[in-house]
Amino acid sequence: MKVSDIVTGVMTNVKWKSIGLFFLCMIVLLCFVGSICFGVTDISFRDIINAFRHYDETDSNHVIIKTTRLSRAIIALIIGASLAIAGALMQALTRNPLASPSIFGINSGAIFFVVLATIWFSSSSLVVYMWFAFFGAAISAFIVYFLGSIGRDGIGPIKLVLAGAAISALFNSFTQALLVMNEKGLQEVLFWLTGSVAGRTLDMLYPLLPFIFGAILLAFLITPALNIMMSGEDVAKGLGVRTTFVKVMVGLIVVCLAGASVAVAGAIGFVGLIIPHIARFLVGLDQRWVIAYSGCLGAILLLIADISARFFVYPAEIPIGVMTAFIGIPFFIYIVRKGVVNG
Repeated sequence: MKVSDIVTGVMTNVKWKSIGLFFLCMIVLLCFVGSICFGVTDISFRDIINAFRHYDETDSNHVIIKTTRLSRAIIALIIGASLAIAGALMQALTRNPLASPSIFGINSGAIFFVVLATIWFSSSSLVVYMWFAFFGAAISAFIVYFLGSIGRDGIGPIKLVLAGAAISALFNSFTQALLVMNEKGLQEVLFWLTGSVAGRTLDMLYPLLPFIFGAILLAFLITPALNIMMSGEDVAKGLGVRTTFVKVMVGLIVVCLAGASVAVAGAIGFVGLIIPHIARFLVGLDQRWVIAYSGCLGAILLLIADISARFFVYPAEIPIGVMTAFIGIPFFIYIVRKGVVNG
């Protein structure tokens, strides 16, 4: 095969992936608009335009858009993308198709420390929640990694899954114990336990944006080294990749993305498990494309889940974490039954 043919094939592949990414961005935009339009009160696209061009505080639709729907849609978009990218990075680094913040107990650790801050320290500050969530996510990630690396064989996919399940159960038990000790605090933290973007405001998101956007930027910058590490750690070291540095950076990125997501929206599971598989099916193993596609697909999934949650038990609303679980649990069982995980 000629070099020119190889170059042409690569360029064609990049072209189609770019087109696919563009269409995904358009779907994200449509879902974003749909999240603002649909709900107990249906809002037209014209009302959305007028709410931004000529805001009228006496118009109930304009008030709903500015005070509720817009912030809810933005938060769902950012949290969905963050969780999906975190899952993609974890699966790439561990070469484990079951790796995700929820499966590995990172979400449970963050939730426990948020509940701890709420009940024991009587805190209602989002900044305090944010730091407690980050700390809980970091502690949980470190424990799972440590337990998964114990033994002569080092880190293994099944060992990590088992360690994650154990740590998740441990932190869930601690969380329940705290709530039993202080039943009055249950209502304050209930939405963190189930996961929801309802009732959130952009003021809650602003302190976290530097961490989220910084982590996403680092995720893209580290993809070349991550691509090499997927060939094996020994190969990566032979090619000059500082594998320890890459692992630490990926860990920090995952902690930032998962911790920030829990601090705002609570325990929303399975997004980081499902989306990377779909992204790899569409674009292969190149992490540059997997991260980009995962971000878009994660935003789409959470926006659709949020819209569906408004109508599933209409006129009431179920937590968005329940909707993602409906999708994620069958997918998890499918992966296990197909024998994807090899110890």
